[in-house]
Amino acid sequence: MTNRIIHGGGITAAARQYGGRPEDWLDLSTGINPNPVTLPEIPAAAWHRLPDQHLQERAREAARGYYRSGDILPLPVPGTQSVIQLLPRLVTGGRVAIFSPTYGEYARAFTSAGLQVRQISTVAELTADDRLVVAVNPNNPDGRMLPIEELRELHDRQREQGGILLVDEAFGDIEPAASMAPFATSMPNLIIFRSFGKYFGLAGLRLGFAIAEDSILTRFEDWLGPWAVSGPALSIAASLMESDTSAIRKLVLQRHSALQTVLRRGKLQVAGGTALFALVADDRAEGIYTHLCRHHILVRKFDYAPNWLRFGLAPDEKADERLAAVLEDYST
Repeated sequence: MTNRIIHGGGITAAARQYGGRPEDWLDLSTGINPNPVTLPEIPAAAWHRLPDQHLQERAREAARGYYRSGDILPLPVPGTQSVIQLLPRLVTGGRVAIFSPTYGEYARAFTSAGLQVRQISTVAELTADDRLVVAVNPNNPDGRMLPIEELRELHDRQREQGGILLVDEAFGDIEPAASMAPFATSMPNLIIFRSFGKYFGLAGLRLGFAIAEDSILTRFEDWLGPWAVSGPALSIAASLMESDTSAIRKLVLQRHSALQTVLRRGKLQVAGGTALFALVADDRAEGIYTHLCRHHILVRKFDYAPNWLRFGLAPDEKADERLAAVLEDYST
């Protein structure tokens, strides 16, 4: 068994180490919209009954429109982490290649299943033995983007070799034009994962979607078992994806711009990121991290890159100023 990965969001553990009540901390350690959307009305039956088929059908239709997946009805899953755990079952031989560094649970799932994993940085490093290729696009934590044409060519290469291309678009809501979903209908060896909770600020729903041909989605559905996604989650997802989400995008971009301003004021170098987080590269990263924790602000650090820190979005101007003041205090 590989070591457990420490992710963002560990406010309880941070508070135990550095003091304070968890609710008083400013959590910037995740890439989640800090301003959750207003919940739509949820029918009482969604709470009272097991998830009816019509709830799933409505959510899948809404997801098809939202993700622009054409003939494919995206499959609701209880968070994309749940289907990451299932991916090793799709690999019947050869190796797995992962564009890295990236979300660590991919490598952990494959190595735990006894599969050989190669961490690569360019398409040129791929070989015919790479039966499944994983690309997080845009990437977490550096925001790297592989162009659509490059991904389409990579899919065709995998198809010729009997392999699969997985594209994780967990942070793709802000840039729909960069999504592979509209091409999925004509790409039978493509799997796309989409996160629901990050963009809508509802990570606690534990909801995501998988986009792929029916034979793959059917296997995921069978492996997850019945009633994998709750009725309330399906109802909320359908209502929100059917609605106008332009206000969400506008606010996220405003918060992103504010974060960039605060980091510049703190004389920190932004090395990458997405609309939902910024990656800072600084040789003082460990000291900055500890200083922030002592002031009850949590960011994400990385064991494999000790000079990196990932800053999520603050919810409002008051939080911006709180972060700015603590960073200024460290610099002086």
